[in-house]
Amino acid sequence: MSFNFYMPTAILSGEDIVRGNAGKFALGKKAIIVCGRNSAKACGALDDVAAVLEGQGIGYTVFNKIMENPLVSVCYEGGQLAIREGCDFVIGIGGGSPLDAAKAVAAYAANPGIQPMDIYGSDLKESLSILAIPTTAGTGSEVNPYSVMTLDGKNVKKTFKSPASYPKYAFLDPKYTVSLNRNYTVSTALDAFCHCAESYLSPKSTEVSRAFAVMGAQKLYKSLETLENIADDDNAKEAMRPLRYELLTGACAGGVAINATGTGFNHPLGYNLTLYYGIPHGRACGVFMQEYFAYNSRTDEGKSLIDAFCSALGRSAETVAAKIVEWSNVTTKLTDAEIALYIENVKGAGNYANSPYVINVDEMRTIYTKLFK
Repeated sequence: MSFNFYMPTAILSGEDIVRGNAGKFALGKKAIIVCGRNSAKACGALDDVAAVLEGQGIGYTVFNKIMENPLVSVCYEGGQLAIREGCDFVIGIGGGSPLDAAKAVAAYAANPGIQPMDIYGSDLKESLSILAIPTTAGTGSEVNPYSVMTLDGKNVKKTFKSPASYPKYAFLDPKYTVSLNRNYTVSTALDAFCHCAESYLSPKSTEVSRAFAVMGAQKLYKSLETLENIADDDNAKEAMRPLRYELLTGACAGGVAINATGTGFNHPLGYNLTLYYGIPHGRACGVFMQEYFAYNSRTDEGKSLIDAFCSALGRSAETVAAKIVEWSNVTTKLTDAEIALYIENVKGAGNYANSPYVINVDEMRTIYTKLFK
């Protein structure tokens, strides 16, 4: 086991962390703020950022066209806007989609003249500086270089990453997540938990990444158990308030873990459920957890890692996997034709090799058939 670790993002957390660290925003003369249409404003993050920038005489323009599973073309549009407006740094506010999009916008803005798909090439100038402000507790995008975008005209996701795509600062304020409903809170927590589990089993994992994976998983699993007993009614948001810091820091820890390792097969298999059926990403990943544990338990290394990971949670592997699937609550049924298409879409993903046991195409078909027929 090695002790390799690299993450150039500074993490700042706590109440009012944005307004309390105004000086950290002085990265240029004008920022482009990348966010969704409503959420950044609704949670108060956009107002806090605007106040900080205005207080320092820094200009900004808002690009609020980011949707779930952002398209390459939309991120490219944001980059072109940044160029026209003379923006020299990027602020991402939101869940995984806006934060991922902010990284792509930063790359497009720093490379005038490139075409949308050129971002996946290797000859790029260094991206603009990025600040990241998560408003959900799920992806951990605020602490890694991954930008997952959907290819235009295709229900296929493709990841852009660059050493220059790490945010310079990540600002974690749990108050920005308070407005999330119970359903969304559970889904994002499931995504973060999958990050922790998949990272822990990765052949790329280190002592450091596994420590973050366990820390994140402990916070997230305990919170998910508590969420199970919170009724989905008008009182849910207030009942969930005490969980917000644990969820946010747990998700961030999961982001640190996958920064070192990447993810396993839950992610590419789950992308199809999200892109074709609109199943939230966290639930779409979590539904595969029993299969993920079962296949990886076929190797001595995988079984040992799974047992160690679940022991740190104080639960058996069987209990952990079953609960994650239960909380995911995916009941979709697929046809043979859909299964064939989905496998074709994701069979080339690099995630499969990132586990003790590497599933093949026939096993992908077996998994889809078992879960969704």
